[in-house]
Amino acid sequence: MTENVAVQVVDELSSHDIDALSSLKSAHQSIRAELSKVIVGQQEVIDELLLAIFSQGHCLLEGVPGLAKTLMVSTLARSLQLDFNRIQFTPDLMPSDITGTEVIQEDKASGSRQFKFLQGPIFANIVLADEINRTPPKTQAALLEAMQEKQVTIGGQRHPLPAPFFVLATQNPIEQEGTYTLPEAQQDRFMFKVFVRYPGYDEEYKIGALTTAHFEPEVTPVLSAEEIVRLQKLVRRVPVAPHAIHYALRLVRSTRVEEPDVPAFITESVSWGAGPRAVQYLLLGAKARAVLDGRTFVSTDDIRAVAHPVLRHRVITNFSAESSGITPDRVIDRLLAEVPDRRSGDEVAPEVARAFH
Repeated sequence: MTENVAVQVVDELSSHDIDALSSLKSAHQSIRAELSKVIVGQQEVIDELLLAIFSQGHCLLEGVPGLAKTLMVSTLARSLQLDFNRIQFTPDLMPSDITGTEVIQEDKASGSRQFKFLQGPIFANIVLADEINRTPPKTQAALLEAMQEKQVTIGGQRHPLPAPFFVLATQNPIEQEGTYTLPEAQQDRFMFKVFVRYPGYDEEYKIGALTTAHFEPEVTPVLSAEEIVRLQKLVRRVPVAPHAIHYALRLVRSTRVEEPDVPAFITESVSWGAGPRAVQYLLLGAKARAVLDGRTFVSTDDIRAVAHPVLRHRVITNFSAESSGITPDRVIDRLLAEVPDRRSGDEVAPEVARAFH
């Protein structure tokens, strides 16, 4: 039954769709070229941001100050012709400061008064939630409905957000005094958790040379909002073979200590594993990666490539692991090494096999 469904999905991709997917590959290369005019290095981070955008997901970025996270996001918005707003999260930030509020407006001609909704900064295509762990949980939760439902509700009225809509939240990993740890339930709303690391020596040399000179690069828009929405829908139609879905399931279910036959190192190091959203995001991220690589099928290599950003904030290590320096990334490394990408019962129907090779 599963194989028949996969065959039907393969048949949905017309030659026109395949041409559109190939255009996305060239657009991906153009976007990277435009970003390289402003951002030195960080190619892995840029690729993961693009994977999330075309998968209709959100990203949680973690990195020390000064690594050009804000510049990277604003430049990405310019290259994609998208509206961009930055929200600086502070302890006194209120939910209405993010979503907007209703005010009483008087009609000077008639003297009547009525409520008018004033949109907050969340009404943009790309929203940068800077230092999201600096604000209390009540304000952090103001993002939940927007991220999940693509709308905000004020005074009983629903206000849809513009499409596409992408939230990028940042955290500083070294300064935790006076911060509010993002709850696991809200972290789960983020498709990826991306680490922004220090640049290499040559990259930092180039940063120093360029940013201390008269440097005003011009970023050329590559895709419009309408084109991005169309390509987002197309990415979801990319087929996935049953054995690849089974592999994503095995990876995720192997992180749960209550599941039978989980590896011994999981029960020793993990307190909570990943939920069903992890399976969805592994497959969506793998689809987007395949498309950006110019392919119309998903392989287990695509799933392995997105496993770290998808799982690292969903695998909660216990005290014993933390005291031994075992991080979620190390747990994921071992999972990828030990969980087979195919079992004997994961045969693929001949029709699907031809479509995927």
